[in-house]
This record gives sequence, C-alpha cells and structure tokens, in this order.
Amino acid sequence: MRSVFASWRSDLPASIVVALVALPLCLGVAVASGAPPLSGLIAGIMGGIVVGALSKSALSVSGPAAGLTAIVFTAIETLPSLEAFFLAVCLAGVLQLIFSVSRGGVLAEFVPSSVVIGMLSAIGLILILKQLPYAIGYRGDFEGSFSFLQADGENTFSELGAMLQRDIALGALLVALASIAFLFWWDKARPKTGALKLLPGPLVVVVVAVAVNTGFGLGAPGLRIGAEQLVQVPVAVSRAEFAALLTFPDFSQIGNTAVWTVALTLAIVASLETLLSVKAVDEIDRKRRVTDKNRELLAQGVGNLASGLIGGLPVTSVIVRSSANVEAGADSKLSTMLHGGWLLLAVVLVPTIINLIPLSALAAILIQTGYKLAKPSLFVARWKQGYTQFIPFVVTVVAILFTDLLIGIGIGLVVGFGFVIARNFRTAISYVEREDMVMVRARRDLYFIHKPQLQEALLRVPEGAELIIDLSSTSFVDLDNVDIINGFIKGAPFRGIKVRLKGDPAGRTAPLINAPLIGVMGSSIRAGGPAAALEGSAA
Repeated sequence: MRSVFASWRSDLPASIVVALVALPLCLGVAVASGAPPLSGLIAGIMGGIVVGALSKSALSVSGPAAGLTAIVFTAIETLPSLEAFFLAVCLAGVLQLIFSVSRGGVLAEFVPSSVVIGMLSAIGLILILKQLPYAIGYRGDFEGSFSFLQADGENTFSELGAMLQRDIALGALLVALASIAFLFWWDKARPKTGALKLLPGPLVVVVVAVAVNTGFGLGAPGLRIGAEQLVQVPVAVSRAEFAALLTFPDFSQIGNTAVWTVALTLAIVASLETLLSVKAVDEIDRKRRVTDKNRELLAQGVGNLASGLIGGLPVTSVIVRSSANVEAGADSKLSTMLHGGWLLLAVVLVPTIINLIPLSALAAILIQTGYKLAKPSLFVARWKQGYTQFIPFVVTVVAILFTDLLIGIGIGLVVGFGFVIARNFRTAISYVEREDMVMVRARRDLYFIHKPQLQEALLRVPEGAELIIDLSSTSFVDLDNVDIINGFIKGAPFRGIKVRLKGDPAGRTAPLINAPLIGVMGSSIRAGGPAAALEGSAA
C-alpha cells in the first residue's frame, strides 16, 4: 500500500477533479440509457473503487460509458425486468473474467479499427438524437428504442419531427443551448496553465443550470423547469433506507437466453471499449507505462459483477474521465479509487442537491460527448487513410443508424474483414517473367486464402523455364501452400522446369522438398527434414 500512497499529493486533487467530471456524466449516461440515475452513480462508484483497486493501469478511470447506452437502453426495454438486466450485467462481468483467464485481451487487436471507430461514431450520433428531447424538456416516448424502425411504424427521424411539433419547455431549451455553447467554447478557451485549467466544463454547466433554474423560479416562473424534468435520485435518511434503494439481480432469469445474449453483447463491447481506452491512456501517460490488458479485463469483470449485484450499470474504462485524470496531474491509481469514494459521499450526503440538476443540462453534456465520438474530423481522417478504411467505417455507421447496434456491428465486421482478406489475398504473390527466367515471390506470410493465387502463378510457368520460388519475405507458410509448392517441384522435371528455392520460412507447418540450387531436372527428389528444407537456396 505504501506505493499506492506515494504520490498522494498529486492524486488527491486530481481525484476531486475527476469526480466532478464523472458526477454529471454518470447521471447523464443513466438517463440516456433509460435506467434510474442511481444506477449510473453506483457504476461510477464501482468503477472507481473496485476496478481502480484491481487494475494495473495507473491512470485509467472506469464508470458507465456513453458507448454502451444503445445496448443498455435496448436491453432494459426488451428484458422482462430491470432486475433481469442487472443479472445480465453480472453475467457480463463473469464472461469478462473468462476472457481474462483465457488471455482474450489480444483478441481486440484483430478487430478492424475502422469498425470499432465506426461503432463509436454511430453511438455518438444516436446519443445526440437521443438527448434532443431532453434538451427541449420533452420526456415522452419519442423513439421507443435505439433501433431505427419503431414499433408504431415511425422511425427515429420521423419521431423526432413529430416531437418538435409538440410543446417545448422554453426554460429547458435555453439551459441546453447555453450549456452546449459554453462546453464547446470552454474546450477551446480553457487556460493551459493555472487553477482554471482543472475546472471541468460539465461541472460548471451543472452548477450554473441549477442556479439559473432557481432564478427562473424567483423571477420568471413561466420558464422554470419542472420537477419531472430534473434528476430524480432517491433520498434516504438512514442506512436502512439507503440499502432499500438498491436493486438486486433476478437470478430466476438465469436460464433466459435473452439475458445471456445481452450479457455476451455487453461483455464484448465493454471489453473492446475498455481495451481501446486503456491503449489511448497509455499513449498520453507521461511515464509511458503499459497496462496489462488481461489484468484490465479481470478488473473490469469484477467491477461489472459488483455493479450488477447492487443495481449498477455496466462499466468500462472511459477516455473522457481518464483524460481528465491525466490533465489534472494524477500519477497513480489512487486518484481513480478516491474519485469513486467522492462519488459515494455525494450519493450519501447530497442527494437533495443532485435532484436540482435539470435533465436538459445533462443532455447538453451528452450531446457534446456524442459530438466528440462522431466529429467530422474522424470522417475526414478515415477518408485520407483510403477507401479500405473509409468504406468499412461509413458502412458501420450507416448500418447501426438504420438497423440496430448488433446488426450494424455485424455488417461492419463483415465488410471490414472482407477488405482485410481482399487486401492480403490480392498482393500476396507476385509473378515476374523475363525470357526463360521466372520468379514467383511471396510478399508476405502465406495462409490458406492465398492458395488460388499461388496455384495460378505456378501454372503460368512455361515449360523449360528456370523458376525461382522466393519465400525470403515470409516467416510462415501453412501446410496447404507447402503441399502446392512440393507438388509443383515433384512434377517440374517432367516439364523441363528447373526450380530453385530462396528463403526459409521458420514458421512453416511442414518441410518443403529440398530443391538443389542447380535445379531438380534429371535428379532424384527427396524430402528434406525441417533443418535442411531450403539449404543452399540463396538465389
């Protein structure tokens, strides 16, 4: 423990800043997810104390994430009860523990980044659409779910259009517009040095919104934001009452396949978002520390299990809070743990004050968060990286917007992997022919998907030619391609072809026939052992 407290002088003030950033975000994510505000605060507390204690990341901060709002909202709407959803959160934590034990942290490296960023951008756009009704003070059933097509025959955009034709709470709209303007201005105008650089914009928005609404009540009652458009955290006056406010999972739903589907979805998406966030935090860590990804999955799994057991939302590592932690000068995970403690104190000591916060102010915070996830510069950056990155990115965004999250991600993965396979398949083998000399060169490792191209190149070799099969750029040639090369070498003498091999792929799964430097025509062919497979083949 001595090492944890070694940097308390920098971690203590940083933890306060992070808690002030996290408080409105926890509430906002809960409201956007269709969950009780207390669930968001519980997730923030567990993400700070539990995940912070177990994680080996020095600066990452965990809590309820905007990137999960679509999944959470849909799950709460479709599962039999809120208690069934909290069971799914617990099971997601157990699955993350399995990911950790099986060292699944490396799997995130195989998901195309264009698809992951496309998913987050789509969620950002959906988050903006989802928060518009709160920004104007409307809390009716404006979308029904995050799916594009609605049960009443409408779609996301037509529902929003119908909403705008109804009554608008002018006070809520004014608070939202002023808050959004301030947040974007503060991101650019915030001082780079001094105490003000640590002042979190979301905290300013919340405090000012509460003050403004109080002023409305005193001087302009017509603009006052009503209680139904304010945060509603239950207030307990004793420990027993506080314990009674907690919602526990319904374990009788353990056999419900829908619960397991939600759990698996949460586990996969939360793990991906966590690993991406941790990777980004490591990049901005001034000490350049590298987080153990599998240990991070373990910490997240325990955090989600603990959060779900007492009625909290799922948690992930969150880049917004983590960035605030870095900017505030934190040096160790003590800051993360303390921020969870401050959130707990806020829930216990000042719930009445929390209930003064207008939902339109939280909507403004989340609209800006959604913009950051889907800002135009991300689209421009992907465009500059070429169509192999841009198309999977845009397809993922559009598919999620016009279907739902899971279908959209599936479509994005198919398109993304299609480009990966096509790119590797198209450029793996080169064929060069000059007079009676031919070179068939493997430009990268050869897998089963390269079989057709390798066969096509070898079939092009004319009779009587001298062929060089260049494998010097490979470290692995799988068995299918080894068999193709060996089969060609065996038949080469009958076509008058001399074969020379160049390079020795150390990762091959079977020995290649030893082709002498002078060729195989007129000589016996023997299978060489692994050590002698390509001897004397430097052409």
